[in-house]
Amino acid sequence: MGKPERAVYAEAIVDAPLSQVWQAWTTEAGVRSFFAPACRVELRLRGAYEIYFDLAAPEGRRGGEGMILLAIQEPTMLSFTWNAPPELPGVRPQLTHVTVRLFAATPRTTLVTLHHDGWGEGGEWEEAFRYFESAWREVVLPRLRYRFVVGPVDWAKRPDLTPWR
Repeated sequence: MGKPERAVYAEAIVDAPLSQVWQAWTTEAGVRSFFAPACRVELRLRGAYEIYFDLAAPEGRRGGEGMILLAIQEPTMLSFTWNAPPELPGVRPQLTHVTVRLFAATPRTTLVTLHHDGWGEGGEWEEAFRYFESAWREVVLPRLRYRFVVGPVDWAKRPDLTPWR
């Protein structure tokens, strides 16, 4: 019997109804409000789910370029391909998988779970895994929480996320 598939798992309770959290993950305006300053989202199977973190970088190094939606179950699940940061060129061309699930915790709050799998082993794979353990738990989900309490992220002056972790 083999060992279990390695995955990053993160979750957060968001102070917003499920429908609003779904919009944050699945629309361009929503993605820009917490995830990254620019994006391309086509909410359909195999549609674009490109998230651009560094607009000044050359094409191909801006973020999640070329990523696509793998599965959609509105309004509770989306799954998309994902790549490693440009600083990890040995694994960047290979794609992993992220699944985001939303559960109505109460009529006014949503539990967001995130599962990121498809990892190789050794070398840059280890660096990418550690990077995303931190990025999802310490940056992306805290920004989502921040977005619904304080407001959309001001990308010119990124917030201190310490209270949102």
